[in-house]
Amino acid sequence: MNAPLQPTTGLPVVAMVGGGQLSRMTHQAAIALGQSLRVLAADPTESAALVAADVQLGDHRELADLRRLAEGATVVTFDHEHVPTEHLRALEAAGHRVAPGPAALVHAQDKLVLRRALAEAGEPQPAWAEVSTVHQVATFADEVGWPVVLKTPRGGYDGKGVFVIDGPDEAADLLEQHGTLLAEERVPMARELAAQVARSPFGQVAVWPVVETVQRDGVCNEVYAPAPGLSDELATAAQELAVRIADRLGVVGMLAVELFQTAEGIVVNELAMRPHNSGHWTIEGARTSQFEQHVRAVLDYPLGSTAMTAPVVVMANVLGGATADADWAGPSLDERVHHLMAHWPDVKLHWYGKGQRRGRKLGHVTALGEDLAEVRARAVAAARYLADGVVDPAFAFDEEH
Repeated sequence: MNAPLQPTTGLPVVAMVGGGQLSRMTHQAAIALGQSLRVLAADPTESAALVAADVQLGDHRELADLRRLAEGATVVTFDHEHVPTEHLRALEAAGHRVAPGPAALVHAQDKLVLRRALAEAGEPQPAWAEVSTVHQVATFADEVGWPVVLKTPRGGYDGKGVFVIDGPDEAADLLEQHGTLLAEERVPMARELAAQVARSPFGQVAVWPVVETVQRDGVCNEVYAPAPGLSDELATAAQELAVRIADRLGVVGMLAVELFQTAEGIVVNELAMRPHNSGHWTIEGARTSQFEQHVRAVLDYPLGSTAMTAPVVVMANVLGGATADADWAGPSLDERVHHLMAHWPDVKLHWYGKGQRRGRKLGHVTALGEDLAEVRARAVAAARYLADGVVDPAFAFDEEH
């Protein structure tokens, strides 16, 4: 089956399931490659739907909507993992190309499937068990100690579906609510890392420097590239681990491998087979961003250079804060953007066009430089000002500027 092309440009059509900020930033990268990303959005006010020309409204859980999205597209890809696996198999059976395919994507959709695959491959991961009774949880805790981490196998993200429990009574309530769960040891980690790799159908791979991610309440707040103080040996081991996983699972597109660094080395936490929060820094911080690389990979184009554009890059998420409250009386968003650009002219802002509420990812900022402490201070101060209207004393400025 010949891959369909846009009749007006003769270029491929990339369709992305999901209308969030990852789709929006992929669309921005795709424009330079001659693309106008086709987007399946649940609502016309979603982040990507506000900027893409080819928007289809629909539900990613409905096969008919997915078939409509795939019709005439060169490839179907994703900005989230929540599409039913059986629907993706149906798309493939109908002759549509899906990247990553369902056989790979299920490892990012189902944490139990991932754990089994990593165990079979002998890759480092926390001790784990599939549990459906309190007795099984207690038996597992006898082996690894309390507290124990319980996770819903599907559907969790940004800390949702993850529970740290101290005893069997807490397990009973969760099992009654969710049924079968994944139990994991609570890893004594030093910090969290992420290794990103892009892989094409041809088998070409490209890796970025390993980064440190700073999580608060299960949500990524900051990313430092490269991970400070990480030895060359451990950085290489993390990159090679990501490449092995991508090759073994047959990933096409972006793969983010979330890692725990421990005193003994690294272990795999979770996977994401799409652009990922840990890679937003690559827009300004690398020669090829994760978003452009994802488009190149799913189209089987040669992959771009991942070289950094500065010695240190820091990304800080802008999470909804005081400015999202109904009674907020401080500077408007437009005023805050004005002040940010005036006082941090080298800090790059990415605003997602989403409605504001506390804790929601509204955008991110990226700063580049040579000294981590100085670069981080600029990024964090700018992000905090956007979220809370609070000016760091180190960056005090005249709001009449």
